[in-house]
Amino acid sequence: MENVKENIPLCDIRIDRDGVWYFRGAVMFRKEIVNYFYEHLRLDEEGRYWIDLGHDCCVVDVEDTPFIVRAIYRSRKDNGDGERIDLLLCDDTLEHLDPASLSMTEENVPYCSVRGGRFPARFSRPAYYQLAEHIEYDARRDAFYLSLNGQVYDLL
Repeated sequence: MENVKENIPLCDIRIDRDGVWYFRGAVMFRKEIVNYFYEHLRLDEEGRYWIDLGHDCCVVDVEDTPFIVRAIYRSRKDNGDGERIDLLLCDDTLEHLDPASLSMTEENVPYCSVRGGRFPARFSRPAYYQLAEHIEYDARRDAFYLSLNGQVYDLL
């Protein structure tokens, strides 16, 4: 597939900074179609996003990242042993936060990895505020961190 990926044509699909999908400049408002494309979205080694439908592939123009964290929920783990943070993503799916994947840009925008670490996701402003409720500051180290289940995860 390596040589084939080099020849994948550009789609007329664009994903803006807020995770809104466009086809030829028009908003793709059919959520089931957008979610279908999310299921088939891939990211190659060069940082190009593409939709792989098996019989048809095309490269998608992505302004920042296609995945946006819309909300977070802190809750008990299913086995009752500790806590977890769940992420509500822009495709209406929930997944557990990997706290080790948290990072911050110089502009103080938080990101994390989703889909088993395959994709970056940017926190929306409301999700950022929800996350900030759980962030602490260590003045000795001059570091912000998330504490979860006795572990400290620095926001780098």
